[in-house]
Amino acid sequence: MTFDAPFAAAAERNARPILGILSRELPADGTVLEIGSGTAQQAVVFARELPGLRWQPTDVAENLAGIRSRLQLEQLPNIADPLELDVQRPAPEIGRYDHAYSSNTAHIMSERAVADMFVLLGRVLRQGGLFCVYGPFRLHGQFTTESNAQFDAALRGQDARMGIRDLGVLDDLALAQGMRRLRLYAMPSNNLLVIWQMDRGTQ
Repeated sequence: MTFDAPFAAAAERNARPILGILSRELPADGTVLEIGSGTAQQAVVFARELPGLRWQPTDVAENLAGIRSRLQLEQLPNIADPLELDVQRPAPEIGRYDHAYSSNTAHIMSERAVADMFVLLGRVLRQGGLFCVYGPFRLHGQFTTESNAQFDAALRGQDARMGIRDLGVLDDLALAQGMRRLRLYAMPSNNLLVIWQMDRGTQ
């Protein structure tokens, strides 16, 4: 590559399967807040293929330069400049959004940060909006595959605050912010795509 945008093979590999679900779940237009955009590879695929959606990438400060490099390369009109976002210290100017998306973040966040992410979305997600989350999860306290159990052990060995989260716990966090789970999709690489919807009547 002749540019300094970061590249992740997994993000490239997973973008199309995720797009297949998002293209059915998300409406034709609206705003989408992405939490933890990483390399922004998925953001540019989704923005290119879903041109009616305006994508707002975010990440912690040290990742913003790489995101900007990729966006400058792609020059897509429906992706905004990235915003700095730490879910544990969200800026008040983050705004409000129709929908939200996050990929492979919950297992690298601490439990407290995951809870704070849902609190943030309770503040910024509009009524009826969808929160779409991709990644590995436990179901009913159990790992879905032995490889995910090994991945969890590796994560916790690297940092005890990390680890694959139980979907039931996330459902409770979502419910506390007025969101209920709509659908759950099995995805490649032993991952899941979870769809919650903001319905403040459920609080």
